[in-house]
Amino acid sequence: MSGKPDELIDYGDAIDYWTSIPATVDGVLGGYGEGTVVPVMDVLGSNHFLRKLKSRMVVEPGYRKVGCDVGAGIGRVTKTMLHKHCDVVDLVEPVKPFVAQMDTELADLRKEGKIGTIYDIGMQDFVPEKGKYWLIWCQWCVGHLPDEELVKFFKRCIEGLQPNGTIVVKENNTPSNTDDFDDTDSSVTRSDAKFKELFEQSGLKLIATDRQKGLPEELYPVRMYALKPAT
Repeated sequence: MSGKPDELIDYGDAIDYWTSIPATVDGVLGGYGEGTVVPVMDVLGSNHFLRKLKSRMVVEPGYRKVGCDVGAGIGRVTKTMLHKHCDVVDLVEPVKPFVAQMDTELADLRKEGKIGTIYDIGMQDFVPEKGKYWLIWCQWCVGHLPDEELVKFFKRCIEGLQPNGTIVVKENNTPSNTDDFDDTDSSVTRSDAKFKELFEQSGLKLIATDRQKGLPEELYPVRMYALKPAT
């Protein structure tokens, strides 16, 4: 067995697992969908975090609030939260049944012109258009990239930001300083310290962070990180 949990990640295994999961809110949230507090508390926490950042996220003249929902699943985050903050949202999701379900979930927002491009590829293959995004939102997905690939991904995201653009990462944290590999979906849960290390390696500075409140106690702690290019 490998010494580092992130070295055990296998993209194929991850896609196989998620393809076998129902393309529903309950499916994408691992059984914590409708009927639990998770979807509602998650949205409340994200909205609150973005509102607190408002003065740090002023749009530069000549730009629009273009968002990118990375690891978008069936479009839940875009549908319930991101579209309220952005003029238009692109989505990145490699699992085909989830992408197909977006047609239903996002139909109304598409009619309103709020949905941009849907990229049906993995984060490891996603190259954001240079200077396009006001906000790149990565939620419950970066655990599918090994450390080295995640740093490369963040560096590409920096290139994809508008002037004064922001990256938000919302992820589970291990309560200890070690990382946990999950062989069910071939992902790694990282510690807060590890995330901060990887942000720094990527050339990102942390401008705000917050713990998500109100989630069931048996779940991992969830933390939000707002990031800007360090230079």
